[in-house]
Amino acid sequence: MSLESGFVDANVLIYSVNEDAPQHSSARALLASATYGSTTLSVNSQILCEFYSVVTNRRRVLSPRSSQEAIQALSEFARVFRVLPTSPQSFDILADLLRRRPVTGSDIFDLQIVAAMIANGIHRIYNFNAADFQPFSELEVIVP
Repeated sequence: MSLESGFVDANVLIYSVNEDAPQHSSARALLASATYGSTTLSVNSQILCEFYSVVTNRRRVLSPRSSQEAIQALSEFARVFRVLPTSPQSFDILADLLRRRPVTGSDIFDLQIVAAMIANGIHRIYNFNAADFQPFSELEVIVP
């Protein structure tokens, strides 16, 4: 898989450890490309926390991971991806996005990802649920 630099959403990480998911092989291929290729793929702490939250929650997955297993996966991701810091501009960008595209409930978390991406000059996201980010014309959504 040939990759261009971009941001990786939590669902890619979740599918990469879920061997029963139909998206597993594509997610693993993305990780392999990031590991062995010259492309820089990024995540932030929110993405890593979303991954941990889902894979350790028996209400969200059939076979939840133990805390130790989830931490081990996080360590692997931190070696593969550039972990972006939260920039001071992220909140201002988030507030502007909220004024332009008001959201409710948990949709705020996708908007927070968009703000982090914009603050870091990233306009491409790798995500298996492209509909989450389609309203943002400033982003290119890539389904691995």
